[in-house]
Amino acid sequence: MNSKKVIIVGATSGMGRELARIYASAGAQVGVTGRRQDLLYTLQTEFPNKIVTECFDVTGHNNIAHLQSLINKLGGLDIFIDCAGIGVVSSELSRDADKLTIDTNINGFAEMVNWVYNYFLLNNVAGQIVNLSSVAAWRGNSWAPAYSASKAFQSVYFEGLAMKAKRNKSNIVITDIQPGFVYTKESQGNKRFWVSSVQKAARQIYKSIEAKKTRAYVSRRWRMVAFVLKWAPNFLYHKVG
Repeated sequence: MNSKKVIIVGATSGMGRELARIYASAGAQVGVTGRRQDLLYTLQTEFPNKIVTECFDVTGHNNIAHLQSLINKLGGLDIFIDCAGIGVVSSELSRDADKLTIDTNINGFAEMVNWVYNYFLLNNVAGQIVNLSSVAAWRGNSWAPAYSASKAFQSVYFEGLAMKAKRNKSNIVITDIQPGFVYTKESQGNKRFWVSSVQKAARQIYKSIEAKKTRAYVSRRWRMVAFVLKWAPNFLYHKVG
């Protein structure tokens, strides 16, 4: 059985919610967060002895207080997983959409990850920090420029954080997960390829976390897409991006 203490930020839906179920089923003590308390409660009722909740929005000003509260409820922390994220697809360029994306995917992300890293370091915990970035991190996208840029920020931040963890001679593991298309409510009706179910994606993410990988693609075939995106010449990529 998995007796680890896990915090999952953004567990009211999608992969975060499914990861909470997987970890709780495996025996872990799981702290879940999200903006809707009713959805957190329904998840808690599935695993009343394994899941505790803390309702908050990562764009607010009390992220650290809420994380400390969850750690107190769990009695410690071994794995921190940030699944909170937003992306707005539009032919227009909305300042409000860009601000929400930046506040969520960059400001909220960096504040929490920075604090958790230092929590592990100061308490000499061999912890793990995980983030759900995206294959979109590799290149810009005209339909969601702020989203791609924010995911690039996350992945580059995690690369630097992994280097810092080694230089600090810590036992902190940094895991950057880059999913491709996952079948969610937002993706329905859109033409996508290699779409994974939420359940399949979450299972692969769980295995990658447990294997303590530095970077993983979900599904694994998206590694090829990331390679193509990285090396595609601008004159070709700009026709489709």
